[in-house]
Amino acid sequence: MRTVTWNPEVYGRYSGERSRPFVDLVSRVATEDPTRVADLGCGSGTLTAMLGERWPDASVSGFDSSPEMVAQAPTDLPGNVTVELGDIMSFDATGYDVVVSNAALQWVPSHRELIDQWADTLESGSWLAWQVPGNFDAPSHALMRDLAESAEWSERLGGVLRGPEGVDSPVQYAQRLQEHGFDVDAWETTYVHVLAGADPVLGWVRGTGLRPVLDVLGEADAPEFERQYSDLLREAYPATAAGTLFPFRRVFCVGRKR
Repeated sequence: MRTVTWNPEVYGRYSGERSRPFVDLVSRVATEDPTRVADLGCGSGTLTAMLGERWPDASVSGFDSSPEMVAQAPTDLPGNVTVELGDIMSFDATGYDVVVSNAALQWVPSHRELIDQWADTLESGSWLAWQVPGNFDAPSHALMRDLAESAEWSERLGGVLRGPEGVDSPVQYAQRLQEHGFDVDAWETTYVHVLAGADPVLGWVRGTGLRPVLDVLGEADAPEFERQYSDLLREAYPATAAGTLFPFRRVFCVGRKR
């Protein structure tokens, strides 16, 4: 898996829009008294705090592989919440009652196998819940890939970006959990965000999908790629008087082991 450098400030600019899928995901985890809860790919842990507040008697652990993000963990986290460095690929689900991952598994090519592993490890009555972006064929990502694969950029950026095959459909994820003895609730939602300011879609993807490109190009060449990419984005996502409409599809899966 390619290592991605994260910028907490850039990622956090749309914190309200990014937190809504997390709330929608965990609202479907219908357990009242878990003992141990894990949040995989928790970033700074700002959203992990919600889990600690919801389940005050549980030990809630947030894990993220980015030192930059973990360093930004709030100092006022609930007393039952910790945020620490940890790789999703090495996570052991043994002993956990709830395992949550919000917008992180799409970065892990082997996440399907990890889901199988966690599902087998979790005890009866435990919950496994995740959400991944399902917009890899949207203009924001398709245009990025097309530009990266152009004659000017392909030598440096060929194979850097992921395509739609990086995540599954709700049906595919549901079938996977069912095969491991889970009752499943899976769905998809397209959020239409209204983004303000100049080039807001570029500002959004700078915090997420564009990170691999920025890491490869560095400060010298990234501005030119962004200039070309922003021209394409303005045409695909025209600004209106009320802001720029940015549809964002997300895929959810929540399961309880029988």
